[in-house]
Amino acid sequence: MSSADRIPEIRRRNLNGGDVRTDGSYVLYWMIAARRARWNFALDRAVELAGNLNRPLIVLETLYADDRWASDRTHRFVIDGMADNARAFSGTGILYYPYVEPTAGAGKGLIEHLAAHACAVVTDDYPAFFFPRVITAAARKLPVRLEAVDTHGLLPMRATGNVFARAFDFRRFLQRELAPHLSITPHRALLSGHLPPLERLPEGVADRWPQAGPALLNGDITLASSVPIDHTVPPVLYSGGARAGRRTLQRFLDQRLARYCDQRNHPDSDATSGLSPYLHFWHVSAHEVLAEIAARENWSAKDISGSATGGSSGWWGMDGAAESFLDELVTWRELGFNFCAHRGDYNQFESLPNWARATLQRHACDRRPHLYTLEQFEDAQTHDELWNAAQNQLVIEGRIHNYLRMLWGKKILHWSESPQAALEIMIELNNRYAVDGRDPNSYSGIFWVLGRYDRAWGPEREVFGMIRYMSSVNTRRKLRVREYIKRWSNRASCGVSDAGVHA
Repeated sequence: MSSADRIPEIRRRNLNGGDVRTDGSYVLYWMIAARRARWNFALDRAVELAGNLNRPLIVLETLYADDRWASDRTHRFVIDGMADNARAFSGTGILYYPYVEPTAGAGKGLIEHLAAHACAVVTDDYPAFFFPRVITAAARKLPVRLEAVDTHGLLPMRATGNVFARAFDFRRFLQRELAPHLSITPHRALLSGHLPPLERLPEGVADRWPQAGPALLNGDITLASSVPIDHTVPPVLYSGGARAGRRTLQRFLDQRLARYCDQRNHPDSDATSGLSPYLHFWHVSAHEVLAEIAARENWSAKDISGSATGGSSGWWGMDGAAESFLDELVTWRELGFNFCAHRGDYNQFESLPNWARATLQRHACDRRPHLYTLEQFEDAQTHDELWNAAQNQLVIEGRIHNYLRMLWGKKILHWSESPQAALEIMIELNNRYAVDGRDPNSYSGIFWVLGRYDRAWGPEREVFGMIRYMSSVNTRRKLRVREYIKRWSNRASCGVSDAGVHA
């Protein structure tokens, strides 16, 4: 795989039809999703434009306070990444400008003010959460080209013209179409030495929108205590940022990948990658992960040996463990991006397949064996110790073991007053506590619980209808969970009390 000399047009969108202004003072990269200084097509595009115009480059990374689920947890994780980016851009000639909004709405006008002096603005093309709305609104206001660049997956989101209903069909499409896209990757290292430095920011910017200082970037969360975010959801005990992400990747490859295929579903085995939070905030790139695996496998794209059968193994021409992990990283992860890129209602009950909506509605009034409120779910106050352990892991660690995340959702469906209520509870708990919440892949998992990407299953059951059924009894029979339950059975034993869990 070789680094890109230019960014493929299929990954670029001119959002407002604007032109590049040759008399501008600099190029602006508005970093909102792909929060890293390497392996980043959007940054590469900004550097490319700045180089072609012989202009300086400003990288503005923003963190807003008006996100519905903004908390100390998500803010700290993003700010860890900002600290890494500050180090990465230091001495490069690129002006890195980290902006943490001190109050909701305080950042209003910043993009327009910087764009007024820019040759062009580049940003990240992200299909979920509030980002499509934000960049669409900005496109209407900016006097210069706003270009969104897709840097999130191995397959460009717009290489597909439709939504895939099954992972099998999407995998078969990947096996037909992905190989040519693997030959063009983002740059592994930041290329900036040829860019002129910026002499000064436009007047008034630094005073009106002061950048995040070293104390905040280096971990003083008390400086964010006045920011109007949820302070009852504390930071997780692991760090965010590209450096922590790369350490997590190397640890997975060194210690867990070999047993990933056989043991990843067993919570007691601890064989999962731990990469999801870093992939969500793009502190680690899917291209980077593939490159690391390829180096260990002595593999290149020419080694792809399988035909487009839609099978989950054999196509890559790698070891079985590597192929098993790549099926999760590429097929299942990018399937979620496919849905969000083409369906604006990706987070709505109405987006479910017709058969799933019909069977759920048919059983909406069935008697539930247990009924719990959002607060009871949140506080892990159910009768089921395995479910409670999974919820405790989510609240404390910001993630749930991959397999148990499916059971977690199925039982919320089983114990909520309606499928619509279950959906709202899953979204609320996941987006509030999971570090990787609000992600296309998160919505894939939540909606899979309700039938997305699945088929009808018999026999027809109460509450579930023809939706795939899961139970804690069967899970405990199939998987090793004894140590998992012991570890996560009590929040106080993990150093966290129930006080302040829900506002």
